[in-house]
Amino acid sequence: MVERTNRISEEMKREISSIVQSELKDPRLPKLVSILSVNVTKDLRYAKVYVSVMGNDEEKKNAISALKSAAGYIRREVGHRMQLRYTPEMHFELDTSIEHGAYITKLINDTISHENGKRL
Repeated sequence: MVERTNRISEEMKREISSIVQSELKDPRLPKLVSILSVNVTKDLRYAKVYVSVMGNDEEKKNAISALKSAAGYIRREVGHRMQLRYTPEMHFELDTSIEHGAYITKLINDTISHENGKRL
């Protein structure tokens, strides 16, 4: 059963990414929106969709709002494409892990360059 939910989660991720990138025309959605992962519950009733948005806080808030508004359309399209008996209800959540990683990398690089500057 776990293998099946993982397969469905990955397929949903691909389909949602395709829909968001090519079909949604909401002006609140910036170009740099990525679907990072989808977690489907065991009973296939709900799916958490983790989204990364590059931009400021206002753009992120608007993007999540746009995705929540389009959730019904996205769910219907995913259902048609995947031919599931029941398409999970989607809940979109902002994932900041990429930004956090970039921030940590910047801190490390700044520290290294600062240390190298002292030795010279």
